[in-house]
Amino acid sequence: MNSRPSRNPVPWRVSTPGRVCLFGEHQDYLDLPVISAAISLRLSIEGRLRPDLHVRVSAPDISKDFGFDLNATSNRIGGTIGLGAIGWRKFLINGVEVLRRRGYTFSRGIDCTIRGEIPIRGGTSSSSAMVVSWINLLARMSDQGKELSPEDCALLAHMAEVDMAGGVGGKMDQYATAVGGVLFQSFHPDTRVEPMPAKLGTFVLGDSQTQKDTQAILAKVKSRVLGIVKTVLERHPEFSLQTVHPSEIDRYMDEHASGDRTFMRATIRNRDITREGYTLLKRPDPAAADLGALLNEQHSILGGTLGISTPKIDAMIAAALRSGAAGSKINGSGGGGCMFAYAPGAPEAASAVAEAIAGQ
Repeated sequence: MNSRPSRNPVPWRVSTPGRVCLFGEHQDYLDLPVISAAISLRLSIEGRLRPDLHVRVSAPDISKDFGFDLNATSNRIGGTIGLGAIGWRKFLINGVEVLRRRGYTFSRGIDCTIRGEIPIRGGTSSSSAMVVSWINLLARMSDQGKELSPEDCALLAHMAEVDMAGGVGGKMDQYATAVGGVLFQSFHPDTRVEPMPAKLGTFVLGDSQTQKDTQAILAKVKSRVLGIVKTVLERHPEFSLQTVHPSEIDRYMDEHASGDRTFMRATIRNRDITREGYTLLKRPDPAAADLGALLNEQHSILGGTLGISTPKIDAMIAAALRSGAAGSKINGSGGGGCMFAYAPGAPEAASAVAEAIAGQ
């Protein structure tokens, strides 16, 4: 995340990257760790102060314009104002309210323009990049004119995008986009964000051009896992997703259907793949083959047991692997959106992988 104020102090411009999830898909909302990586595609917001209390937002990339009055946001949160044409208006209004609750005041409105390179509803956190940028911009353009730390931007963005909006996701997206780089994120018992030293080389992002219903998919997978955990805890209060060993699943779930046991084993294996990925990424130069093997195994869990992949994405991944990628997986909540392939080495190797993905 970065910002560039003029001397004036307007206009202001903030910019935030999208992200991929290397390891731990569908884990952060369970308070299990994840490893994220910022990508080179970014979203930017440029804003100018207005003489009144109106906020006017232009999103020319998607031919949308909308606005709201700053006075109208006081004590009116979430569904009382509505989502607007593109589903982002709610997040922007919540962002104002979050900062007001922290003591920020706004005596002037804003004209702003949102532009982005990040695929929309593609699993690369376009909405979180927007909310993080918006929180950053608002704090700087407030009457207090304060600069927030990346971690504060992430925390406040999560409040606006998830807590106040009734979302079902975890905190990965907000921290991944606000802090940037390759991050190990853990959430139990407290949130911890650790930059990883590994130098990974090139990843190729492929967009299936199939937009997904992120909240519906997250809710479906999350509700199943939490439902299983709830029934296990009724008989085994010592059970914990953070500590349970794979060999203990049958003992804890002896009265559950085989499908539930398989689902829980997949969740725990996904957790352990993330831990193995953490060990690899603690090294400055992790072996590409080892990292790729973990990516491939994780995709087999996400696409197989969790069932969040699509035939189009599976074909893109298969083409990437045939063309020499070290590993590949679906990215994001699933049901469409993007995948990525790990293609370290010479630039022509990554180009060959990109061509293979584009041909599907």
